[in-house]
Amino acid sequence: MIEFLFSYETLRITWWILLGVLLIGFAVMDGFDMGVGTLLPFVAKTDLERRVAINTVGPVWEGNQVWFILGGGAIFAAWPALYALSFSGFYLAMFLVLLALILRPVAFKYRSKRPEKTWRARWDGALFIGGAVPSLIFGVAVGNALQGVPFHLTSDLRPIYEGTLLGLLNPLALYCGLVSLSMLVMHGAAWLAFKAEGLVSERAKAIGSKAAILTGLLFAGGGALVWLGLLGGYRVTSAVKWDGPSNPLLKSVTKDGGAWLANFEAHPVLWLVPVLGIIGPFFVALGFRTRREGLTFIASKLSVAMIIATVGLAMFPVILPSITNPSHSLTVFDASSSRATLRNMLLATVFFMPIILLYTAWVYRVLWGKVSEKSIEKAGHSAY
Repeated sequence: MIEFLFSYETLRITWWILLGVLLIGFAVMDGFDMGVGTLLPFVAKTDLERRVAINTVGPVWEGNQVWFILGGGAIFAAWPALYALSFSGFYLAMFLVLLALILRPVAFKYRSKRPEKTWRARWDGALFIGGAVPSLIFGVAVGNALQGVPFHLTSDLRPIYEGTLLGLLNPLALYCGLVSLSMLVMHGAAWLAFKAEGLVSERAKAIGSKAAILTGLLFAGGGALVWLGLLGGYRVTSAVKWDGPSNPLLKSVTKDGGAWLANFEAHPVLWLVPVLGIIGPFFVALGFRTRREGLTFIASKLSVAMIIATVGLAMFPVILPSITNPSHSLTVFDASSSRATLRNMLLATVFFMPIILLYTAWVYRVLWGKVSEKSIEKAGHSAY
């Protein structure tokens, strides 16, 4: 049993699953932070209302962002070829994301240092950028991964990326960016409806209901593109050796219009994931209208998880296809680190992940309760 659990093929699949868990964890946990930042100009009209919105995420955003660091670290350690290509090929896009994310902590810390309206308005704008830009760019990155990235590998496995920033901003990628943006706006609105009181909560419900419906429609539209074969997928056509060497040049891959549906057709139970991704946002919209804030936030979490999981299940075992030379695409079985690295990382994860989850649960338990204008006035300068 132990030998099976730590076999190379099992470790590769396990780390593909763990990478998906980390990315979903980032979208679910830090996603509502970014959603709140994006919604800030629309749900809060006065300084006090903006402080209510900001203080719903102010105490927890730093802990939530740990999921982003964990995801990047997992890619670096478990899938070094994927890290090298995505973080170098998407360098300018990643730079925009990091710049936006850097603005966010600075805005949290400095916004309330001075009382002038213009001073606070600038930092409110920074919070908006720190929420909206990453929400859009992450979706753009997924869109490019789905349609293929212009890269190839040399004989010594050195990656050569041939794309540009403008090339990343293609129609399909921007469409996926809109899915991501509307999804996280929905998620942020669900958090505000659950955590805030007063007009901030009411405006969040109104906007969140529209964002949820838009998310369901956009995600269904993306599924239709795949179903009609308008979004070509990639299929591994050579024999798969799950415990083989990490060499992407030892296989053949072809571009196939129906490839992204192959896993769902082979295992029909998997259709439940995209179906929940489509209908989940409509239940979120219903939750907003029936004022069941707790269930609405849970439905929003589930919707976000299912939308992201759909992409991973559709692409498996491909993790980054090459549009320049499909056979150079990176897959789960030929782009991983060594068996020893994956094993040692898994042991560390089994030890540390429960600690992170317990600490996170404890923090949210301590900070339980709604944020109101009265609580902000009572807290004074101790609140954001």
